Amino acid sequence: MHHRPPGPPGLRRRALLGGLAGAGALLALPGLTGCGAAGRDDPNTVRMASNRANPAQREAVRESLGVYEAASGRTVEVNTFDSTSFQESINNYLQGTPDDVIGWFAGYRMRFFAERGLISDVTDVWDRHFEGAFTDQVRSLCTAPDGRQYMVPDSTAPWAVFHRRSLFERNGYEVPATREEFVGLCERMRADGLEPLASGIREGWPAMGMFDHLNLRINGPEFHLELLDGDHSWDSSEVRSVFGAWAELLPHHQPDPLGRGINEAQTSLVRGEAGMMLCGMFITHVFPEGEDLDDLDCFAFPEFDPEIGADVVEAPIDGFMVSGDPRNPEGARELLGHLGSLEAQEIYTAIDPQALPTHLDAGTGGFSPLDAKVNDMVASAGALTQYMDRDTRPDFASVVMIPALQRFLRQPDDIADLTGTIQRQKLSIFGR
Repeated sequence: MHHRPPGPPGLRRRALLGGLAGAGALLALPGLTGCGAAGRDDPNTVRMASNRANPAQREAVRESLGVYEAASGRTVEVNTFDSTSFQESINNYLQGTPDDVIGWFAGYRMRFFAERGLISDVTDVWDRHFEGAFTDQVRSLCTAPDGRQYMVPDSTAPWAVFHRRSLFERNGYEVPATREEFVGLCERMRADGLEPLASGIREGWPAMGMFDHLNLRINGPEFHLELLDGDHSWDSSEVRSVFGAWAELLPHHQPDPLGRGINEAQTSLVRGEAGMMLCGMFITHVFPEGEDLDDLDCFAFPEFDPEIGADVVEAPIDGFMVSGDPRNPEGARELLGHLGSLEAQEIYTAIDPQALPTHLDAGTGGFSPLDAKVNDMVASAGALTQYMDRDTRPDFASVVMIPALQRFLRQPDDIADLTGTIQRQKLSIFGR
């Protein structure tokens, strides 16, 4: 079995999760969905919007909230939203009548709403509950430019290059540490009849992961984050070098990645048709419990430049915010204190296989070998990034970069024209 830190007695991971009563109906259009009047003026009711919609996530949220409700005497009404739809409409949602507590992402995506006054300062919750509970890096990702905290983190789902341990052992493959070793391994896998790199880009956003990792390894985290913040030109030698390196790796990707969804690509890794996949920890949802999941292993994306190294980890941090004008501010803050607590994080990560706790006191003795490896990668990281669509403006990520990356995959030979086009669009959005 895939072990995690134990939660309360009786808590266990489930391959097939039922019993979701009370988890809230799955809503697809949060911007158009009003919350019921029930509990509007009730100090013992807190309303929460959750963007954690798959069965394991919904059950994990429910288990954690059950502990909170029993201890506090309050009731939490949960509205569970489809994650993609929630991302597309959260701006309108926050300007309407949002719930008291809202599941969201750390970093740029949180700061964007903090600077517009759409979420509440929760520094008091940090001061009261979380002194020394998180690393400085995690705290900074929950902090706006005004130096105040606007989110409480509860979990992370880092990215790495995943593979089946048995496949590597059977074929004598060694984990690559450098660009040359990585390319050499891809060539060897191809000769052995494997598709070296599973790739499914039909949804668009998965392509961001390869750009991020190549840019981090070639140009470093400072350039990467400044680029995504609009401070560098996309029509530069640095950016063109990233696309150039990616073009060299394209022959090792599965063919027609634009015609394949990310779940299909992950499944090819499960079946042993592909040798590796750059992906987030959410890949664990695809591997069946037992021998298959226990066979899943990973390594950090390799070094491309010795001066840059390979210690930056793409580790998206998830957590919870309080809306700008909550109907139950006291209850919302109390709930945030629970959601970021050691107890809540161990409950949640015991059920959701993709999630690792962010609390520094979280026990690791029950971690699977995969969890322990990824946790060590995060703990020893020189820097943490959040993923392109969390580290830049939402309109730039979706309107400009998804079509640009798809264009690159169709026409990898027109890099100069591509980067020039991105830069012109970037100027129109960022204004600089």
